[in-house]
Amino acid sequence: MNKLNQYVVWTALVTPFNKDRTIDYQSFEKLIYKQQEAGNALLVVGSTGEGLALTFNEKKEIVKFVSDLNLNVPVMVGVGGFNLEQQLDWIEYCNGLSVDAYLLVTPLYAKPGIKGQVKWFAALLDKATKPCMLYNIPSRTGVVLYPEVVKSLEKHSNLWSLKEAGGSVEKFKQYREVIPGLSIFSGEDALMPELVKEGVVGLISASANVWPAGIKSYVERCLRNEIDGSVLSSKEPIESLFNLASNPVPVKVLLHHKGWIKEPVLRAPLTHEDLIDMERLIRADKQFGEE
Repeated sequence: MNKLNQYVVWTALVTPFNKDRTIDYQSFEKLIYKQQEAGNALLVVGSTGEGLALTFNEKKEIVKFVSDLNLNVPVMVGVGGFNLEQQLDWIEYCNGLSVDAYLLVTPLYAKPGIKGQVKWFAALLDKATKPCMLYNIPSRTGVVLYPEVVKSLEKHSNLWSLKEAGGSVEKFKQYREVIPGLSIFSGEDALMPELVKEGVVGLISASANVWPAGIKSYVERCLRNEIDGSVLSSKEPIESLFNLASNPVPVKVLLHHKGWIKEPVLRAPLTHEDLIDMERLIRADKQFGEE
């Protein structure tokens, strides 16, 4: 598990689609190798990868495709939904592939309490044969991952880390106080400078799709406490990706603008047509200057 902490950036990869909304594996492979070249670890079929809009067979194909590439950076697989048996079946399938970790999100829609969450995560952790990262993202799931839940699971042999995307430094500190020994990654790209002094160990990043090397440099400088004006100014282009439309809409639009994917297509209910301020995205890309 310590080896996984050596990667300070895990890129939450988009899933590129063709015009007919089938998976564009040619663009996907190019994106993967851009991340490997930058030295970033990979997260596939997460929320940025539109995992919930993919069929079970499509997700199996994607993970098998990535596994067969024999990459020299780790690969984490997203596990998220509301049907426990489906998630257990998904983990069982992925256990047999060359992947390195799982991202376990709180159950969607049901809004379980502390005991319900403990049972959910304990079942997933028991099924997994890889290290697991728990994921707090209440803006998408409708429920917070209670710190008490993580505390009760901290001795599980498969619990590796936590991804915290609650939106504030104070929320991050709550987890750090309850579970001081657990590795915590941020899911908030722009909060990295503020979270360093609270013990963050890295970033799970959507913006690294479009700036693989730039985001890695940004995170490394934050972790070295090089919090100067140039680092803080990097937050503006990062925030542009998330303030204009729901993730991953701006990311896909900018990837298409850069020529890194063939189409900006998403699957319903998301659409690139919801993004109207393209100029702000272009300005953000010029600030990072990564071609």
